[in-house]
Amino acid sequence: MITSILFWRRTDIEGFERLELSIEPDGVKASSTVLCLEDGGFRLDHRWRLSPDWRAQSVTVERWNAGGHDMLHLERVGAGWHVDGLPRPDLDGAEEPDLSVTPFCNTFPIRRAPNTQNASLPLGTAFIDGLALTVARSSQRYDRQGPDRLRYVDLGLSRGFEADLVVDEEGLVIHYQHLFERMTPPN
Repeated sequence: MITSILFWRRTDIEGFERLELSIEPDGVKASSTVLCLEDGGFRLDHRWRLSPDWRAQSVTVERWNAGGHDMLHLERVGAGWHVDGLPRPDLDGAEEPDLSVTPFCNTFPIRRAPNTQNASLPLGTAFIDGLALTVARSSQRYDRQGPDRLRYVDLGLSRGFEADLVVDEEGLVIHYQHLFERMTPPN
């Protein structure tokens, strides 16, 4: 088992994330806490269960703010998705979840994006709005610009948004233009 601790800070607003990542032969697990001053301030915890090839099987998102505590659970069931235990046919065809408050979920498609310069990977997503705790169908594309560089293009709910991403050898985001930057704690 390989366990890593990753930290990201938001570059657009005041916010910080700590993610614990465990890679095991039978799958990948991640558990994270996001603290943010946006929307009056909130804490958001997200826990992921992934297959060995980094396909999301489930994510549980819990949000605490001045209004109280809310939770959402998204789970892959066959070729579709269930939200809080109920089937969501409108999410059929979504290949991966995309949680708005973290760059972690970008890793799933990045690991599948072709390594050939200028190659693209389009995909449907189950977009989770971390502030509202809602799930909607969306789409996006990753354009390979180099071994450790990709361009993210939103083709759905945030059509027109684009950002350059720099990633490490595992496909984990180091820099996400406009939004996130990986931090390394001092020794």
